[in-house]
Amino acid sequence: MARILIVDDSSVMHAYHRQVLSALPDCRLSFARHGKEALAKIEAEGRPDVIVLDINMPVMDGLEFLRRLRALSIPRSSVIIVSTEGQEDDLRRGLEAGADGYVRKPFKPKELQDLVRRFLGAEGPRAAVTS
Repeated sequence: MARILIVDDSSVMHAYHRQVLSALPDCRLSFARHGKEALAKIEAEGRPDVIVLDINMPVMDGLEFLRRLRALSIPRSSVIIVSTEGQEDDLRRGLEAGADGYVRKPFKPKELQDLVRRFLGAEGPRAAVTS
């Protein structure tokens, strides 16, 4: 069973991601409210297959979380940033920090589902950006 970690400080986005990603078969979702909580969850539960990550969060933002995650000596999780920060500089910073994909809010559920499926598939991670 594939493991997906949602890292976002918004309970509304947690509910939305649960609705969107529960449609994928054989996936188990877990949630964290900020980067620090996500790192603790990964330490306690192990590496998820895919991480869906917001950028703007309290305690530890998404980019700092991503830098710290990539510095760990654990197998690589695919990371998809989902953010309202959608300018080219934001995209560049996200990919430089180690993101594999970037989805700009607002987005269609199928966009995120397709990207998660792609990263869970045999193709392996490769940078991808959606509207």
